[in-house]
Amino acid sequence: MSFFRLLMKKKELIPLALIMTVAASGASSFAVYSLRKSDVITDRKNPEPWETVDPTVPQKLITVNQQWKPIEELQKARKATK
Repeated sequence: MSFFRLLMKKKELIPLALIMTVAASGASSFAVYSLRKSDVITDRKNPEPWETVDPTVPQKLITVNQQWKPIEELQKARKATK
């Protein structure tokens, strides 16, 4: 309770304590968020999962309605430079 008594005596410390509390909670929540992301490996059984990938199998990251069409302006520029 001495901390709260100090804050009640010196009211100018209240904003500082509030800012420090918000900063500490934000930092800790970001640390927890970073540990849950897939970029951070926390698996002790398989710390290097890229070594288990079969190189003969093609890996597809993402393709959403991808259709290749030649760009007319680019084709004209290629013909003009030849």
